[in-house]
Amino acid sequence: MQNLNQDLAHFLEQLTARGVSANTQKAYSSDINDLLGFLSDTKQSLDLEALRSWLYRISEAGGSKATLARKTSAIKNFTAWRADSGLADQDPALRLRSPKLDRPLPKVASELSLAEVFDRMLSQATVDNPVGLMNHCAVELLYATGMRVSELAGLDLSDMDHDRQLLRVTGKGNKQRMLPYGLRAKDAIDRWIRLGRPALEIPSSSDALLLSSRGKRVGVRQLYDVVANQLATTTLGSVGPHTLRHSAATHLLDHGADLRAVQEILGHASLATTQIYTHVSVERLRSSFEQAHPRA
Repeated sequence: MQNLNQDLAHFLEQLTARGVSANTQKAYSSDINDLLGFLSDTKQSLDLEALRSWLYRISEAGGSKATLARKTSAIKNFTAWRADSGLADQDPALRLRSPKLDRPLPKVASELSLAEVFDRMLSQATVDNPVGLMNHCAVELLYATGMRVSELAGLDLSDMDHDRQLLRVTGKGNKQRMLPYGLRAKDAIDRWIRLGRPALEIPSSSDALLLSSRGKRVGVRQLYDVVANQLATTTLGSVGPHTLRHSAATHLLDHGADLRAVQEILGHASLATTQIYTHVSVERLRSSFEQAHPRA
């Protein structure tokens, strides 16, 4: 068991070197430690039978499919790494199956409801209200680019290419990609940088694009609250920034964008992840047909 604990420490170090996020590492560490505790309590070796017993115990205790899938993924990554590193003769999780998850369609705001949100935010984005200028800029950028809220919070002024209307974001695994944005977002950015940011900037603001009312880099939690408050007036209710990401992807496909282009914009490693939005578009088409066609 001591060797397994040492292997886990080295595995986490390897994840850090690969640029895996701290949240993912924390989840892996928690799940694998849970398994190691189970092996210690039951005096079992790390083999397929023990893995199945461990997952069965979690299921019997009320663990959801999502929990079982997450734990299975963590263990499969760990045991595969041990085998590849020569720390184990074989990978005991090769035949371990992950439960299939029911993937609900993502929530998407209508174009009309978002237009109303942006019009209201624009009216509040005045020179006397620098936070309103920042809020408007943030929400416009989230929808214009489909970026993650963590990517937006990490943007610096040096990431902006104003002339070409491009910005550089750093996504999962520290992978960078260039994202275009439209005229509405450009206007919001220009107004924020020209009228809002100077009013909030302090010596320690550094190069951060978006600033809080205290002049510090804006945080993910604050951005979440801004979006939730603004979207609370729509039929979706108080939903977070990922809804703007879902909406951007779906609206792009609705207007004829190529699926692979949307994949690049969202920063998805797999096209299969992006394909969920094609289902959203089909469902929206079906809904419109049923409401509008006289013989539906």
